[in-house]
Amino acid sequence: MRNFEAHTDEIRQKMLDEINVESIDSMFDMIPKKCYLEELKLDNPLSELEAQRELFNLSNKNKTNYISFLGGGAVKKFIPSAIQYVASRFEFLSAYTPYQPEISQGTLQVMYEFQSYICNLTKMDIANASVYDGGVACAEACLMAVRVNKTKRIFISDKLNPNYIEVIKTYLWAQDIEYVIANEAPKDVEFAGKIYAYPEYNGELKKLPEKEGKALIIASVDLSILPVIEPPVADIIVGDYQPFGLPLNFGGAYGGFIAVKDAYKRQIAGRIVGKTLDKEGKEAYVLTLQAREQHIRREKATGNICSNQALTALCCTLYLSLTGKNALIEYANLSYNLAHELSEKLNSKGYITLNKNFFNSFEIKMKENETADTFLQKLKERNILAGVKTADNKVLVTLTEFNTNSDIEEYIEALN
Repeated sequence: MRNFEAHTDEIRQKMLDEINVESIDSMFDMIPKKCYLEELKLDNPLSELEAQRELFNLSNKNKTNYISFLGGGAVKKFIPSAIQYVASRFEFLSAYTPYQPEISQGTLQVMYEFQSYICNLTKMDIANASVYDGGVACAEACLMAVRVNKTKRIFISDKLNPNYIEVIKTYLWAQDIEYVIANEAPKDVEFAGKIYAYPEYNGELKKLPEKEGKALIIASVDLSILPVIEPPVADIIVGDYQPFGLPLNFGGAYGGFIAVKDAYKRQIAGRIVGKTLDKEGKEAYVLTLQAREQHIRREKATGNICSNQALTALCCTLYLSLTGKNALIEYANLSYNLAHELSEKLNSKGYITLNKNFFNSFEIKMKENETADTFLQKLKERNILAGVKTADNKVLVTLTEFNTNSDIEEYIEALN
């Protein structure tokens, strides 16, 4: 354990002398004193047994057995138990993405299979593996469009996930790129790209506008509907693969993907793994396109998206391989039927479904003199997370195969 010993006073002083600083405290003189904590108010130390008891008591304050109808970017779906077992094996579980082909053939093969699955679902030519989440995928796609068309202006549909919009705005602000957020793109303005949601944030399924001029069409899609719904016609398709094998983890870690037409492959962010033959004629996997500054000159890099997203991509790949095409179709159909059943029953109770065409998410309008907050709180008291508030009098409701007819009955009963 010698490597894990803390620095001695002698070593600390030598380091301070090297940078011409008198003390460790003086290194932080630029921080205002009002920002300092006068003292750490810590409780008395606990033994391991006492600490376990304390943590157990704290965990009991959490309530985790709600019936969930939450959506808006992350959903609760069935996850086969084998996924956690395989993903937790030491060969895969790492804080860093291993990509050296000579020692990481297993990881690289998983990335290759992940890309293949994404291409099959989106019907695009090439996919990467991968980026941090759906919001980052949207932002990176916008930067791709700017690089392709050499125009520093992006159109953002206001029907996109609000969280994704905030991420895009941050990325574009950092690179001095203009953007317009609206329902429709202005006709007299030149854009590098136009990004739309499929389906829209409120669950509405609409055909994407056709391409006009050079502006690339970017579609942010819900992967879980693609087994039964044709993907949109677009130059770039992005999204979050959380519905495929990733649990609800307080907002992360999730995972995003970018799928593109072949013409744009050299502008894609992240990594692209390819399959080849080694000198002995055996199959081998390598990073075919290396877009990060770790591999090429910094100014030529298209992004630095790496870290443990390979691990969540592994979970997605395991989910798709274990579930299979037929089950994906069955899950999608279940979600569709359950959502439409609940919508009809809510309509019969006086709530108005605002969607004309939806799959498994729909937006409802409250009754007169009822707010979204009171509606959600009323159902939460009955152990039901009834949806996501989208306005003072509107709620977004999402169902998956994880829900049942019994859940729907409890939902309606709670309103009585």
